[in-house]
Amino acid sequence: MTVAATAALLPTSAAFAAGKPDSRPADSATVEAFGRIADAVLNDRTSVLLDSRSADRKATKLDGKVRLSSGLSKAEDTGLSSLKMRKTWLAALGEAYTGAETKTSVDKTTVKGNRATVRVTETTVLTYKKIRGDEPSTTGFTAHHELNFSLGANGKWELTGIRPQDDGPGAINEPRTAVAATGSIDLNGSPASTRYPGSRNAKPKTLTTKGGLDYKAMAAYAEKYWRSYNPAYRSYNSVGGDCTNFISQALKAGGWKDMPGSDTSDYRKWWYNKSSQSDSWVGANEWAWHTLSTKRATNLPNVYQMDVGDILQMDFDGDGSKDHSMMTTYRSRMGVPYLTYHSTNTYRKSVASIIASYPGAIYYAYRT
Repeated sequence: MTVAATAALLPTSAAFAAGKPDSRPADSATVEAFGRIADAVLNDRTSVLLDSRSADRKATKLDGKVRLSSGLSKAEDTGLSSLKMRKTWLAALGEAYTGAETKTSVDKTTVKGNRATVRVTETTVLTYKKIRGDEPSTTGFTAHHELNFSLGANGKWELTGIRPQDDGPGAINEPRTAVAATGSIDLNGSPASTRYPGSRNAKPKTLTTKGGLDYKAMAAYAEKYWRSYNPAYRSYNSVGGDCTNFISQALKAGGWKDMPGSDTSDYRKWWYNKSSQSDSWVGANEWAWHTLSTKRATNLPNVYQMDVGDILQMDFDGDGSKDHSMMTTYRSRMGVPYLTYHSTNTYRKSVASIIASYPGAIYYAYRT
């Protein structure tokens, strides 16, 4: 992972120099320089997670023409410390990464006066260390970030803030403070233990059932469309997240049949058509109510019992409302499930890494 450490001097408009804010598109040199510092920050975050890593901080090695503000530099120091703790926790759970590649592309840049807003897309692939020997080769994700820059009187830009723009669990390299579970738990489903190995020797799942369900087909669908969305379905990223819509698609690809109805709010029904869909198709809570009430799935007592085609849901803050849905698309011989999902679009992320990132969340595991 190498990042260019020199940024071009960015132009200051005559209007701004005269004290009159102007709104304008960014020129190519500005876009390129913004992209370099975004790439440096995100590469620094990824690098901390690696089993062996360089001590160099890419984002602090830029030439000063585009740099981190002092406030953001301190915040990133804290964030990188939290990622080091996450790396330690992952190691205790039997997971590590030997290599990674993080690439960043600039999607949109808006400059107004002495402020700039930049939207970027990060694509990261991490290589699993073969600790148990049966891990998949890689895990990957795409994530979207918004960066804020401020232009000083000396004509130098400073990165003052960076925020994730995706719903669902943050990327493994996203610094995040764990939220303690509070409030009452919705008992429309039983929370699952996150203790490993957690009855890892439980009876394995038959991936093709007599009832016609094909769990391998579910996993194949999810792994085909985790990043390139199926155009046959609508995306819900702009209206709350696409995670449950995505698992519904995969479940249907593996043999789940529509249970049609005229009332979209009737969680006992589950369906999708060209103009509408049931709430249970797209809503995390509604999906759980549907699948448990119709006995299409049962709760598992431990997340490590999940197998291919099984579903994991999360309640991030313990308020009783399920916030996110994911599908198991790979299970190692040592009993570690790997999840694929939308929002943030992610391929084969281990359940251990999710737990390490969100130790205070409530987890619900479903045998489909």
